[in-house]
Amino acid sequence: MAKSKQTGQGTPATVALSKAGLPFTTHSYDHDPAAKSYGLEAAEALGLATAHVFKTLLVEVDGKLAVGVVPVDKQLDLKAVAAALNGKKATMADPAAAERSTGYVIGGISPIGQKRSLPTVVDSSASEQDTVYVSGGRRGLDIGLSPADLVTITSARTAPIAR
Repeated sequence: MAKSKQTGQGTPATVALSKAGLPFTTHSYDHDPAAKSYGLEAAEALGLATAHVFKTLLVEVDGKLAVGVVPVDKQLDLKAVAAALNGKKATMADPAAAERSTGYVIGGISPIGQKRSLPTVVDSSASEQDTVYVSGGRRGLDIGLSPADLVTITSARTAPIAR
């Protein structure tokens, strides 16, 4: 059963949001290790429309790590994310490199509170929502916040990067 509360649960993401004074909610659910899609699992477990739940994907743009944040039922358009970051070519990042850079495990990577600040692009569809949900920094935890606050806390730019 999903739980919702106003206070953080002590992940780097919730700590960063609290420190910044930004309002957010946490939503826990029982993670199934056999789930094929962490993001779709979160949307279903929390009873949320997939347009509101976003996944965090690490990419390499011209050899440098960056972050793309797109709805869980969409794919990241690698050409679009490269263009949004003024790059020529993007590829998906190596999972081990993603974990080392962010301090999070795959399936629990939050765009917020990463060990190293990386260039971040949030899909422009986020602005159509009152609240978006992203990983809270561990499997089985999502954070709800306004799209504007997500962009602020991650120093992101927005662009149409989902397909």
